[in-house]
Amino acid sequence: MENSGKYKRILVTSALTYANGDTHLGHIAGSILPADMYVRYCRLADYDIIYVCGSDEYGTAIEMSAIKEGISPKEIVDKYHFANKKAYEQLGMSFDIYSRTSTETHKKTAQDFFTNLYDKDLLYQKTEKQLYSEKEKRFLADRFVIGTCPVCGFEEARGDECENCGSALSPLELKNPRSTITGDTPVVKESTHFYFPLSKFQPKLEEWINSKKDWKPNVVNYCKGWFKTGLQDRAITRDLDWGVPLPIEGFDGKVIYVWFEAPMGYISITKELFAAKGNEDKYKDYWCSNDTKLVHFLGKDNIIFHAIFFPAMIMAHGDLVLAENVPANEFMNLEGTKQSKSKGHAIYVKDVVDKYNPDSLRYAIASNMPENKDTDFYWKDLQAKNNNELGAILGNFVNRTFVFAGKYFDGAVPEAGAYAEVDNNIINSIKSYTSSIASYYENYKFKDALSETMNLVRDANKYFNDTEPWKVVKEDTARCGTIINVCLQLCNTFAVLFNPVLPFTSEKLLRMLNMPGENLSWANAEKLLLPAGHKLNTPEILFRKIEDSEIEQ
Repeated sequence: MENSGKYKRILVTSALTYANGDTHLGHIAGSILPADMYVRYCRLADYDIIYVCGSDEYGTAIEMSAIKEGISPKEIVDKYHFANKKAYEQLGMSFDIYSRTSTETHKKTAQDFFTNLYDKDLLYQKTEKQLYSEKEKRFLADRFVIGTCPVCGFEEARGDECENCGSALSPLELKNPRSTITGDTPVVKESTHFYFPLSKFQPKLEEWINSKKDWKPNVVNYCKGWFKTGLQDRAITRDLDWGVPLPIEGFDGKVIYVWFEAPMGYISITKELFAAKGNEDKYKDYWCSNDTKLVHFLGKDNIIFHAIFFPAMIMAHGDLVLAENVPANEFMNLEGTKQSKSKGHAIYVKDVVDKYNPDSLRYAIASNMPENKDTDFYWKDLQAKNNNELGAILGNFVNRTFVFAGKYFDGAVPEAGAYAEVDNNIINSIKSYTSSIASYYENYKFKDALSETMNLVRDANKYFNDTEPWKVVKEDTARCGTIINVCLQLCNTFAVLFNPVLPFTSEKLLRMLNMPGENLSWANAEKLLLPAGHKLNTPEILFRKIEDSEIEQ
């Protein structure tokens, strides 16, 4: 393991899913699938690792959705928390826990964190002007205001950011502001809020970021852009009904601002995981030990929270680990346009997992993952990856091998006789492939890991074609047996190497090979584990063809 001397355990997080709508393929490509592939690889490599995620359930977007649907925020988060949890399960995501931020554990964790900083006199109060709706008798938090962007003139800019030019905004900066709920023009009133002194932490944050030589350039450059303009102190409270209430007296009607409270979900969800195992305090091994490797997976829109804000909060708190890496992805767009939950322009996971093999989806996304630049999801691409790669390369090799074993060797593993040079070449290549694929996973290069795994299958197909078992079987059954033995050993290797990206296929392949699941370990990928005479199970089709008519729909 990279840094194996320094780290005893790994803690992986995926950006919490906002529970105001169904999860879409953009989330999967940004933070969920890369983390799942990494975690599955690490488990195979026998690392001590846990993977936590859940629903981010507070904030104005939740209230907005509740108002639109005419139900309570609690009903909104319940609806989408369970829907998204199910969607992730159907797509084979292997969280150790998928929880939420509306739990009592989270409320207490967030309040304790706030109290820790409050008691250290790190926070300060500031009275400021805010937009207030006379009609609704409430202060309007950023997402409740819409208006014209002062930077680019876009007329539908939100009170926290302009989706058109990406500028971070405050509601008071908007021209012609109006309430997103009623459309009326708000007035300006004063309100007192607590502030976190982010500017104080800039030198420490810069030093920390500059020490990260192996981080993705997009993440480091993004942070340096913020440092260049100078970090500003940020309000950490809001005038809202829906949120974690302030834990100090005299501040009724105020909640902890979601940007400050949500990342603590990673901590509270870890607590829950170990509480369920009867030892809540064990979370400290992962959050309070310097020999923990903390890795945050996220999309680029979350870099600011995980590479600047949350680290500053952790530095202020003093007892928690900082991230070892933040391998953020860019966006996966939908046929040329950004996927957006708020605009309803997205492919929702729940709509596709019923129609297509979840592994085909995982493969199509992983092979086009936006690791260093934005990419696009095309339906035609899903069809091509499924039919021309998964079906024609991997499925074809497995099918041919099993057909031969069934027809000529009674559905059992034939004896391996003396290996010819061609056999030794493919057997020896398994070791080098296994090693290079592991290295790609260790370094968060998931597209490379996947293409390298597929290259081994291409080599296996070439081996099958070059050795011509359909000819050999007529002249030399023993030699043909050696070839099919090697091919079956390769199938077992594929069951391991593809597990991080194709978990359902990996299970199916092990079932066909009649191999126990406990055989799944990275060390076993390069071993020839199938003994001669071992009975195989009935082969299954790994990938059905996706027809043009389905894609046109």
